Amino acid sequence: MPKLPSPLPSAGADDSGTTVFNAHSGGSSSTGFRVLVQRFPTRGLILVVAVPLTETSQTLDRLLRIEFLVSILVLAALAAASWWLIKRDLRPLEHMAQTAGAIAAGDLSQRVQPAEPRTEVGRLGLSLNAMLAQIEVAFAERAATEEKLRRFLADASHELRTPLTSIRGYAEVFERGAKDDPEDLATAMRRIEEESKRMGVMVEELLVLARLGEGWQPEQEPVNLKRIVTDAVADAHAAAPDREISLDGADATTVMGDDLQLRQVIANLLANAREHTPVGTPVHVTLATADGQAVLDVADEGPGLPPDEADCVFEPFYRADPSRTRDTGGAGLGLAIVAAIVEDHGGTVAAASQPDDGATFTVRLPIARESA
Repeated sequence: MPKLPSPLPSAGADDSGTTVFNAHSGGSSSTGFRVLVQRFPTRGLILVVAVPLTETSQTLDRLLRIEFLVSILVLAALAAASWWLIKRDLRPLEHMAQTAGAIAAGDLSQRVQPAEPRTEVGRLGLSLNAMLAQIEVAFAERAATEEKLRRFLADASHELRTPLTSIRGYAEVFERGAKDDPEDLATAMRRIEEESKRMGVMVEELLVLARLGEGWQPEQEPVNLKRIVTDAVADAHAAAPDREISLDGADATTVMGDDLQLRQVIANLLANAREHTPVGTPVHVTLATADGQAVLDVADEGPGLPPDEADCVFEPFYRADPSRTRDTGGAGLGLAIVAAIVEDHGGTVAAASQPDDGATFTVRLPIARESA
């Protein structure tokens, strides 16, 4: 039974005289009740109805426990789903980290995945791959430059060692008694002078190559290429009067560049044709225009070059014929200087040859606008 207050509460009663409140039973159980008090003033009666709240409380407790358990399960499911989604989204970044580790170890050929434009990570992969491609190209160019520099220094040291050895040898011969024999003395002095001059020419050519390799820009002045070619052919006739050197199609052609350097290009090509072909071999020089470029061909009727060596002749110290001596073949710097000068003038140079059919060196230079 509920313990009802005395007097019964009337505060909060509605117009019909009804009052609703909560009450508890006495004892250890302390059961809760919902009590309704209905007053009948005309009859002097009071109706009290009390309903125990045990079932309701148990239902509420059960509902709270279920809600708590469901909340825990939902939170656990959300945590698991979040962890899975995060791991799935971070997996490409883990692959990128592994690829970055391989690249840091020196393998520049690696590329990150995914690399696609559909997602942010994919677009990041595309950008990283583009950057890696540029880095790989830069490292390859640096390695090639370093290797070329090492080979150049080794070749230069080897080439300079030969005349120095000769000079030192003749100096020792002089000390051993050649100074007392006029004929031996004259031979020693002549050879020392010849080797010194050859070494001086080689050093000058090395200095020219070094200056051209520093990115030095040539003079940009209008140059009459016809006049330069005509002068070079005349000089070659004077140097080798027994050799036929013809000039064809020498139309007036103006290019922008350095007059002295362009003269050196043509002079080196003609000197190369004279030195690397038998005496009396004809040389044909042709000057023409095509596609807005001046085209200069220097062709000989000599033994030619092996097909696989035509692209190597413009490297410093390269000799297509290993049996050719330094006295007859030079140091192998003339064509390297030609390639460097032509490249600085915005042109190209190429060699074409067939065995026993002669070699042709073609120089292409952009024509000046006013003469194009």
